[in-house]
Amino acid sequence: MKRPLRALAAAGLLAAGAIVAVALGGTASADTQICDQYGSTTIGGKYVVQNNRWGTSAQQCINVTSTGFSITRQDGVGSTSGAPVSYPSIFVGCHYTNCSPGTNLPVQVKNISSAPGSISYNYVSGAIYDAAYDIWLDPSPKKDGVNQMEIMIWLNRQGPIQPIGSPVGNASIAGRTWEVWRGSNGSNNVISYVAPSAVASMSFDAMAFINDTKNRGAITSDWYLTSIQAGFEPWQGGVGLAVNSFSQSVNTGGTTPTTPPPATTPPPGNAACSVKYTTNVWNNGFTADVTITNTGSSTVNGWTLNYNLPSGQTITGSWNATVTQSGSAVTARNLSYNGTLAPGASTSFGYQATLNGAFSTPSSFTLNGATCARA
Repeated sequence: MKRPLRALAAAGLLAAGAIVAVALGGTASADTQICDQYGSTTIGGKYVVQNNRWGTSAQQCINVTSTGFSITRQDGVGSTSGAPVSYPSIFVGCHYTNCSPGTNLPVQVKNISSAPGSISYNYVSGAIYDAAYDIWLDPSPKKDGVNQMEIMIWLNRQGPIQPIGSPVGNASIAGRTWEVWRGSNGSNNVISYVAPSAVASMSFDAMAFINDTKNRGAITSDWYLTSIQAGFEPWQGGVGLAVNSFSQSVNTGGTTPTTPPPATTPPPGNAACSVKYTTNVWNNGFTADVTITNTGSSTVNGWTLNYNLPSGQTITGSWNATVTQSGSAVTARNLSYNGTLAPGASTSFGYQATLNGAFSTPSSFTLNGATCARA
């Protein structure tokens, strides 16, 4: 979670004796130290580097170079069961009205042909932090305030910390397998891709992660990419952490990504099926994981699952299926990669929903018109 950049009037939140070497929105020509809570500068005529000490009043300083930055002081201490103390980072695009020089962001996802990027980190021991590559998206071309969708790529995780939400599966992207987490911090939805071990450097197309997020039903091609950032979320310590270099472009034109056409749904039949419905419920919301199993003898080529949600339940986001709700009626359709179910095969999708009143589960499910057994 990140907080807005503010003018120097917010300096009352700084620790005594803070050094402010550059004003908000300045330009770094040589190594520049920033200790202002939300201080920033530009480098390379293309990127913004920000201190972004949003979660603590304790001092933090970064040293900005011509290609990145390093943390030179970090006095904040955050609870490992809560939020980090800051997000010092470098970015392209627009973040809380601060836009990088010459950026073409925000731009609609459907108009992006590629988004090649690269990152090189320096890691340290004895600190609690994550190294994150952040991608922000919103239904509108937003340049200020909180965006509705945050994609976090965790290239390193040190200490007893975890992403927002809970694990929902794995994804193979950019030549690696990532553990995928999904949840909300109360201000925006978050999908996190967590590397199983530290990745010191990586070159990749950010659209691969954006497209996976789109395939999970979290965004559409009409949403806008607003910024891409790389840096660290420290909870405790972190002096010496550095972004050695960062490169990120967003190319428009050329081949426009398209949403795969929906799979053809077979007519209603008697194919046997079972549905397992697993939930995680809290006072005003829940997540549901739905597993469909083909218990019949014929292959299912394209599926549609229909059921009714009890009163007071409203779906707000989904993954691994296209899920729509009209009143209490829910329709879930396969995506391009999970529409075929051989006999005995299973597939899963999930969603997050709000809850008003007592919780209960759907009473019945039909797959392509045939009633399924409850697993």
